[in-house]
Amino acid sequence: MPQPDWSRLQTILGFQFRDESLLRLALTHRSYGGEGVARASSNERLEFLGDAVLGLVVAEHLYKHYPEMSEGQMTVLRSSVVRERTLAEAAQRLGLGHYLLIGRGEELSGGRERPRNLARALEALVGAASLDRGLAAARRLILRALREALAADLGSVAPFDPKSRLQELVQARGGPAPVYRTVEGSGPQHAPSFVIEVLVRGAPVARGEGRSKRLAEQEAAAQAYRILSQGG
Repeated sequence: MPQPDWSRLQTILGFQFRDESLLRLALTHRSYGGEGVARASSNERLEFLGDAVLGLVVAEHLYKHYPEMSEGQMTVLRSSVVRERTLAEAAQRLGLGHYLLIGRGEELSGGRERPRNLARALEALVGAASLDRGLAAARRLILRALREALAADLGSVAPFDPKSRLQELVQARGGPAPVYRTVEGSGPQHAPSFVIEVLVRGAPVARGEGRSKRLAEQEAAAQAYRILSQGG
């Protein structure tokens, strides 16, 4: 199989690797080279690193540029931007599927278009970029790659509070509205503290803490949304 044109990909990305072997590793699926390929020879470790860098950069971007957003709103939006579907769509726009190094069986089964492969390749690419040129350069790559996702989600997510987003998610999956219950209330009257638990289909999913029941419910909803939207 001919090697991809790495120079063209770097032009598309607007990112020039000092160590091109990192770029190649970021696009190497574990099926490449046959069954039982060593994890160190695939992009799985870079994917782990890239996932952390993505979360940090998106959170930092939201914090700096949208001071009116609450913690709960930022949590919801970050989860929406870094979820598999959003990353796969961004990877598609960059044409990463064309550059994937995958095994024959994976290719024949549609592996180049599989959302999980695309999302993980983008995560691995971010990890490789951060190792190669540092966090600042990786940040520029991330914000360029996710520009459309950030713009779209800001228009649709930011106006809603976490409780609304969680209810939409749960009801879209055929469940009843989430239920909130007070687990703990403490502190003096002038500085109370509440712990609220949110239940989905009768099962506790997350807890939130705040200086009012409303704030505690928002935090619980934000945490539950993050868990459920990521497949929890």
